[in-house]
Amino acid sequence: MEIVGLNQDNIKKISDHKHEDSWITDYRLESYNYFLEKEMPNFGPEINLDFSKIIYYKSNDKDEKIKSDWNQVLKPVVDELDDLGVLESEKHLDGIGVQYESEVIYHNMIKELEDKHVIFTSIEVAMKEHPDLVKKYFGKIVSNSENKFAALNGAVFSGGSFIYIPKNTTLDRPLQSYFRINSRNMGQFERTLIIVDDNSSLHYVEGCTAPTYSDSALHAAVVEIYVGKNSKCRYSTVQNWATNVYNLVTKRALVDDGGSMEWIDGNIGSYVTMKYPCCVLKGDNSKGTCITISVASHDQNQDSGARMIHLGKNTTSNIISKSISQNGGNATYRGKVYIDPKAENSFASVKCDTLILDDKSKSDTVPTNSCYNVNSSIEHEATVSRISEDNLFYLMSRGISKERAMELIVLGFLDRFRQELPMVYAVELNQLIKRNL
Repeated sequence: MEIVGLNQDNIKKISDHKHEDSWITDYRLESYNYFLEKEMPNFGPEINLDFSKIIYYKSNDKDEKIKSDWNQVLKPVVDELDDLGVLESEKHLDGIGVQYESEVIYHNMIKELEDKHVIFTSIEVAMKEHPDLVKKYFGKIVSNSENKFAALNGAVFSGGSFIYIPKNTTLDRPLQSYFRINSRNMGQFERTLIIVDDNSSLHYVEGCTAPTYSDSALHAAVVEIYVGKNSKCRYSTVQNWATNVYNLVTKRALVDDGGSMEWIDGNIGSYVTMKYPCCVLKGDNSKGTCITISVASHDQNQDSGARMIHLGKNTTSNIISKSISQNGGNATYRGKVYIDPKAENSFASVKCDTLILDDKSKSDTVPTNSCYNVNSSIEHEATVSRISEDNLFYLMSRGISKERAMELIVLGFLDRFRQELPMVYAVELNQLIKRNL
């Protein structure tokens, strides 16, 4: 099944095909109206999309039930995912979900998590099997009137993950979702909702890829995360979209008393990325961290950063942004830190480092920092540099080629980010960086 073009009839077709309850259909249609009302972003890179030509829904499997055995998945799809390392990564996880085009095609979780009453499934299954829990949080952290692309996601969302971690529950290994676009003019609009209840913890890992076509593809996801009291959530993602993909994502976490949210965000691919993971530090003594890397090469525009909203007392946030520009690429840090008048004794730190590898490339830093009480403070540090000729000379004098020396310096520049990834993903990131230098 394939649906091209955006209108009310096509949105109803998606909803009917999924056999959704009326409240979901109503939400989709309300979101579509917001999409029509909202203007395109008035900041950042130029976005040239013909919304009438985008594929808003596509499924390649006539039997659209989610499989838990790779032998039940179409062999060409399995071979493709195996080549990408998805099947191998499952060995290192407590659970994995795989989305191909518009639908989650594979999902598996170890039995120990089922015994702990952990829920890890697609958003569609969760809406059918856990409607009260979904309704409590869905669309509450990111409104469908938030921006044009959040509204678009609300109208045509398909696939994505739903995770519920019960109170007093800790997972030993990460859960992972993997997203693959494999068609021309494809739009992927997954919706992820994560709830980490009180005194619990979760590490969630996300990977994304797409082949390169001459036509533009669109990835417009929405991620909502609720972090309960004294809980911790880490969300690690390394996206390697092809250079014809517009990657326009809204991600936000709401953090309760004593909670901690960590965004570990890597942007290697895509034509245009606009992504600013956000922590709303609602609870007292809550913490937010965002460590990002962006690598912009020829014709790439990586516009990324983070947002930290301090509402509770004694809250702390830390933003570390690392960007690399080469071959005419443009890497921009765009961030916001807001400390509310009632968020007394709060502290925020922002550190932006940029490495520019040639004269054709550029990088910008666009911070907005606001502190509205005298007992709190914000620190901001930014550096822009080139690869040191002295460092290159030193490494080359030890018998290392110039290309390998540059590679070592770049990997060292990104070391803080790599340290935060599980080992298997840090190795994958190293390979991605090497291929993109």
